Amino acid sequence: MVLFHFQWIIRSKSKLQGRSHMIKYRIRVTFVRSASYLRTVCMSGGLLAFTEKLRDAGELAETRIPVDPLLEITEIADRMSKLPGGGKALLFHDTGTRFPVLINAMGSEKRMSMALHANSLHEAGERVNNMLNMVTGMMARSAAARLKALPEIIRIASWMPVKKKGRGACQMHVMEKPDLFALPVLKCWPHDGGRFITLPVVTTIHPDTDTRNAGMYRMQVFSSDITGMHWHRHKTGAQHYRAWKERMKRMPVAVVLGGDPLYAYVASAPLPDGIDEYLLAGFLRKRRVTLVRCLTQDIWVPEDSDIVIEGYVDPSEPEVTEGPFGDHTGFYSLQDKYPLFHVTCITYRKDAIYPATIVGVPPQEDYYIAKATERIFLPPMRLSLLPEMTDLSLPAFGVAHNLAIVSIKKTYPGHASKIAGALWGAGQMMFNKFLVVVDEKVNVHDLQQVFNAVLSNVRIPDDLVRQTGPLDVLDHAGIGESFGGKLLLDATEKYPEEQAAIHPVWDSFERVENTENAGMHAKVIYEMSSDRMKITVATVAKPESSFREAVAWVKSRITNQNNKSSVIIVTDRGAENLPPDLLFWYMLANTDPMRDIVFFAGRYPILGIDATRKLKKTDKFERKWPNVLVMSDEIIRRVDERWNLYDIGPLISSPSQKIKPLDSGHGPEVVTEE
Repeated sequence: MVLFHFQWIIRSKSKLQGRSHMIKYRIRVTFVRSASYLRTVCMSGGLLAFTEKLRDAGELAETRIPVDPLLEITEIADRMSKLPGGGKALLFHDTGTRFPVLINAMGSEKRMSMALHANSLHEAGERVNNMLNMVTGMMARSAAARLKALPEIIRIASWMPVKKKGRGACQMHVMEKPDLFALPVLKCWPHDGGRFITLPVVTTIHPDTDTRNAGMYRMQVFSSDITGMHWHRHKTGAQHYRAWKERMKRMPVAVVLGGDPLYAYVASAPLPDGIDEYLLAGFLRKRRVTLVRCLTQDIWVPEDSDIVIEGYVDPSEPEVTEGPFGDHTGFYSLQDKYPLFHVTCITYRKDAIYPATIVGVPPQEDYYIAKATERIFLPPMRLSLLPEMTDLSLPAFGVAHNLAIVSIKKTYPGHASKIAGALWGAGQMMFNKFLVVVDEKVNVHDLQQVFNAVLSNVRIPDDLVRQTGPLDVLDHAGIGESFGGKLLLDATEKYPEEQAAIHPVWDSFERVENTENAGMHAKVIYEMSSDRMKITVATVAKPESSFREAVAWVKSRITNQNNKSSVIIVTDRGAENLPPDLLFWYMLANTDPMRDIVFFAGRYPILGIDATRKLKKTDKFERKWPNVLVMSDEIIRRVDERWNLYDIGPLISSPSQKIKPLDSGHGPEVVTEE
């Protein structure tokens, strides 16, 4: 029998007969755990336990024939993830290694909720909301009320991560010599620079504060014991790296693969610096995370992890070229310089499963992870920043940062601008590029309602507000790397004070006389209209015709305006047959709100939006432009031919077929000198 106990002492002031007294409460809490119980906890968990839950819930498709981690798994997972609702999780038993691969495990609202140990994403959000209300309400309560709330506070305290002596289940086996090629690491897209570990929980420690960070950063495998470490400049892992570099000391790193899938979620969550991800994991699942010390590095990791890769980063080494990589934007992120990670040890549990994810043209598994963040972090955003915000939506085609839709309880003129200023200065919302603000009566998850609000309430150009600011490093259309324009669309109903025309300063559109050439190479593909506004989407072949010529040609076709303002969006030839969601994905990704939106002044103003890929010759664009992600014809044919052997359901056609017309055919990078 093993006994754990602690004493909780609380001191509070109370007034009795006009005198202040210090009252001491002493609470003794005893936890009893048997040795057999501890052995059970040590040996349970891992991805195997979650896989069994998925199987029991009918959320798992399994294949036992050999499947290649080089591209083949990606193509199968891409097809499955594009099914309505995210399809099923996939377990590949035969990967050419001793480790099965689990992918798309969190790729639906139901599976994401299961990973959060909740019945729904709404329930997980409410759990956070209730905890915040309790904690903030404590300050306003009497001493007696605080004492009454003590059991709940003690329960929350019991979810703090705890360190355990000795080895954990994740250290049952130790590779005699670390070999990353013994793991079924994926090559995801044809022009990737190599194999990438795509679902790592990278754990680091700040050298001064000992603050732990668990972040999600891809890792390109260069050799059996060396990878890249893709730390973006804005990320906490990069901050820790810079701190170690200042001290010129080796930086210990531990990479967790698998375990409770909640670890992968919290590693991607936008937590403030200094907040322990494993504390959030304990709170969400209502059970603390037990940590064990790594064998070769002074870092503690969850003992129920499936695989742990230990090592270090040496800041004195020069950074190396990493990439390209098919990224969550639906485009390749191109080569850049990043630090090297040296592997010193690889351990794994008896029943280890290798976790993986793929990212690319939406929707993918990362969309459902973002939806969880949307629900979980809405309550703290409302509490600490914007109490008037009633809801938030991050649509799949906005790939997290490109589009956010917010509803508010509007109470004064200019309220939408206040919302934009606050959100663009808040954590990872600083990367947002397009922000639509609507009234609380509009359901932000119903895109038809949102479009109706935009068409009815947005005045051109008065209700469009632009500024520059930080963007995601992966945004390829910005003015510069991780920097570019932002746009607010105020789609709220206007107060009397807002009715007068504001006429903000915009770049005027120079006159284009010759539209005949554009007419040969442009085509109108969508038109939407309301009583106040008309939106037209056209494609153009570049460099045969320019964006400005195409806009002028569309403008010349618009007759009988009926007192309407117009928005003319021009995108690339090849987008004609895209469904609306993918069309919006492509246009948002290719647009910088500061550079690519121009204005025709006049009685009926026209806004022109350049959503084409930018070329050096026609657009004076000096940055490299990435290609879209499509699978190779060879792999598509291979998967088609083997589909029945996979035994995972009826044939699903390749999503890449819809995107191929937009493929430049030049590898990961579009040739922009044309």
